[in-house]
Amino acid sequence: MNQQLRQDAIVDLVRRQGYASIEQLTEHFAVTPQTIRRDLNALAGEGLIRRVHGGAGLESSTVNTAYSTRKNLNLEAKRRIAALLSAQIPDHSSLFINIGTSNEVVAEALLEHEGLEVITNNLNVAAILQHKEDFNVIIAGGQVRSRDGGIIGEATIDFINQFKVDYGIIGISGIDEDGSLLEFDYQEVRVAQAIIRNSRQVFLAADHSKFHRNPVVRQGNIAQLNALFTDREPPEAIARLLRAHDVALHIA
Repeated sequence: MNQQLRQDAIVDLVRRQGYASIEQLTEHFAVTPQTIRRDLNALAGEGLIRRVHGGAGLESSTVNTAYSTRKNLNLEAKRRIAALLSAQIPDHSSLFINIGTSNEVVAEALLEHEGLEVITNNLNVAAILQHKEDFNVIIAGGQVRSRDGGIIGEATIDFINQFKVDYGIIGISGIDEDGSLLEFDYQEVRVAQAIIRNSRQVFLAADHSKFHRNPVVRQGNIAQLNALFTDREPPEAIARLLRAHDVALHIA
């Protein structure tokens, strides 16, 4: 079994059991403890598991990883995803871009475009796009979340509801095998739901780590998407749902 297959299998095993020890994994995969430690460190670095003494457990379903950590997780994959997604956005389009580190990378990729109108509840996205003179950047009002520059709250929802745009670009913290799109903050979710309702097409940018996370708040469902942009084939259960709901799958 090669390294990628073994690491995917480790994630599946930890998800099923909630915890797996180094001893158990060493025996299960017939490799050395050093190999398993390297695998666990790599998976923890990607945010797929939580490294604990003597083994690995699941990430918290109620508390997201720190913004400074998330910003650098799977960064090259996010850049490939962003390039693929931005290629689907025509010049002179209108779009929402919501909270999330993947969306910030998408914003960077969109700088090559012309004449975009962007409505965002993400201060970091606004800062990335503000110097593009032919863009019209509109920032939502509301409560600024200090940890990541996200803007949330009732005022934000009311603001978003004033618009109807060509594309809604959303991020997510986790995708369940039943197709649920999952987040950690219910206030963020309510803004994202408004973005979905007010977009003619909805594009989700999500790297492969999101297929193995289980946050607690339901944001929506895969069926509400027009396209998913990711960097690896999704698990078969999710792939079936994408096909069933005619959601385009783009793999960077």
